[in-house]
Amino acid sequence: MKLYDVHTDGTDSALSYASLLEKIEIMRSSLRWTNKMERPELQKMLHQCNALRDEVMQLSHKERLLKASAEAAAIPPKKQSSKSRKQALLKRNFIFEGVFGESAKLLEALEIAEKAAPTTLPVLINGESGTGKELMAKVIHNNGSRADKPYVSVNCGAIPDNLLESELFGHKRGAFTGATSDRKGKFESADGGTIFLDEIGELPLQGQVKLLRVLQSNELQRVGSDQVTYVDTRIVAATNRDLLDMSQKGLFREDLYYRLSVINVTLPPLRERRDEISLLFDYFSGEAAGQLSRPPVQLTPRLRTFLDHYDYPGNVRELRNIIYRISCLASSGKADIEHLPETIRPGLKKPTQHASDSAGPENEQVSLLDRPLADVKKEAAAAAEKLYLEQGLIEEAGKVVKLARRINMNRSHVWTLLKKHELDVNDYKKEVPKP
Repeated sequence: MKLYDVHTDGTDSALSYASLLEKIEIMRSSLRWTNKMERPELQKMLHQCNALRDEVMQLSHKERLLKASAEAAAIPPKKQSSKSRKQALLKRNFIFEGVFGESAKLLEALEIAEKAAPTTLPVLINGESGTGKELMAKVIHNNGSRADKPYVSVNCGAIPDNLLESELFGHKRGAFTGATSDRKGKFESADGGTIFLDEIGELPLQGQVKLLRVLQSNELQRVGSDQVTYVDTRIVAATNRDLLDMSQKGLFREDLYYRLSVINVTLPPLRERRDEISLLFDYFSGEAAGQLSRPPVQLTPRLRTFLDHYDYPGNVRELRNIIYRISCLASSGKADIEHLPETIRPGLKKPTQHASDSAGPENEQVSLLDRPLADVKKEAAAAAEKLYLEQGLIEEAGKVVKLARRINMNRSHVWTLLKKHELDVNDYKKEVPKP
């Protein structure tokens, strides 16, 4: 039995189809003896499979990547416009579900994702809630060599702690009450493909230890089993929290953080990529029209202006929800301010105070028109956000978990907003009437 050595010191010969075919033939002959191989030989073969996949990708993309490099060399990176960077991505057959604009920060994130996609390196995606982290994970998967393999998404914050290990790694029959049959976990289901671990910051410490083992050795054990299972799964994780800060506070394993963040992609919030708003509006309004079986909604000028300048604390997800809402409520086919959610709707009533009542320095009022519109909008949005949170705390008796579930928002983001507006949940718990 012959196993070739994978060189990692840069001494390997240039890639060619002849050398690649030779390695494939060696592995084909080796596969006949897998049932007699020892664990080190199996691990070596798994490493060889990964290396072969990378070589195939390098060969298949060699021509277009060389062409892209030549184009990039012709235009210095500092002088290359955002428009030309976007066009260069599209020319390289870059796969993206949806639309994207010309924000420099977003293009940088997409370019990093494109380079990381053909590899098997772990990727950590950072960004506020609703910025499109799962879409970015699919971009990495679809632009890599595993595009035709399974893609499995897991929300780490939605799995109960007592079921987490079973969900991720599977279980044997009888391992616990209710385990009536053997069951594969998410990692085995994603074998050969990609697993997306959303809200990785919500993963409990015990689950972090198990995940670290998979990253280190590509092996796992089902709950209730002593058998070791080898998996070849590409890991992409996402979070809206500062994992490095959490690791310093002992809330997240530092060694796991550095394992996950080999490639780090940061998605800017929508307020920093406003050129996308009109693109996303057209995209989502067409999507909504298809679901509602009606023509795409039309906007009044003042509603269009509002949507172009609103800060979108919920980012792309919030914009999508707004468009679906106004597409549904605007039965006439034309939407205006009144079709917006009340929590973000700007005030339409004019002051009713008479001029005679406002005489005197003590009653003198400053016209809103004397201030920048952006400042007025920012204050109005902040006041609406605070009022929304206060109402939620009152109705849910200060229980953040229930409030987050009710408004369909990650509880960590709710805590961030409460801290931003200096709202103490204990003040609302005291107001609950005793039976």
